[in-house]
This record gives sequence, C-alpha cells and structure tokens, in this order.
Amino acid sequence: MSTRVLRAGLDELGDVAALFDAYRQFYGQGADGEGPRRFLAARIERGDSVILLARRGGTAVGFTQLYPSYSSVAMRPIWILNDLFVGKSARRTGVARTLLEHAIQFALEAGAARLVLATGTGNRAAQRLYESVRWLRDDEYVYYKYPL
Repeated sequence: MSTRVLRAGLDELGDVAALFDAYRQFYGQGADGEGPRRFLAARIERGDSVILLARRGGTAVGFTQLYPSYSSVAMRPIWILNDLFVGKSARRTGVARTLLEHAIQFALEAGAARLVLATGTGNRAAQRLYESVRWLRDDEYVYYKYPL
C-alpha cells in the first residue's frame, strides 16, 4: 500500500490532532482532550509551523511538524523537524522514511540552509532511520537548554 503525504490544513485537523495526542502520550504526557486540536489549529492558522500528514489507504497514519528558524550566517531559513510520529499499525512500513523525504523536499523548495532535528540519546531506532537517509550527526556543537 502506498503512502500519500500532504500538507495538513484545517480540513485535516481532526486526523492530525489524534496522531499528535498519541505522539504526546508516547512521550509520557497524558491524553489532553481538545488541547492538541487547539494547539495545532493555532499553529496552522498563524502559519507557525508546517505539518505533513501521511495517509495510507485514506487513513491518517503519521505526521511530522516543522518549525521555521533562520541562520544569520547563511542569511537563509532553517527548518526544525520538531515532531515525527507514526501510529503503531503503520510502523516499519516506510511511513517515517517517506515523511522525512517529504520534509527534506519541503525545506529544499523553501530555500532552507538546512533541516535540523534532535532525538533522545537512547532512541537508537530513530538514529538508525535518520542516518539511513543521510542525516548527519552533529559532533561539532554542544547544545544547551535552559528550563523555565
């Protein structure tokens, strides 16, 4: 079965919100009723992010969410691949790889300097996937965060 990827808009909000809620639960958050729908609707309406939705046979099976940033040095946009999720029924079927390929194509068409992502140090499956589609591990910079 082939995977079709489209840029999600408000018409796809229900499907994306359900996947987004499952994604958040995967990372230890509780189910949040209408919270995911409100959050994603605001991102779509404001143009804060780009959400790519994967469908197989008409069923929404995965998504990725990209946020814009900029490189001052390159004077070009950077896109942050912040979220990538595939539902249990579609894992290990190539959906994640297809979403990554579409994200790369989107960033290229947007004239981006690069596409970046972060994943857990213990998430070996994700690391293998990223490296298999030629993402490069960044060993040049140390990243910090300031919890608020």
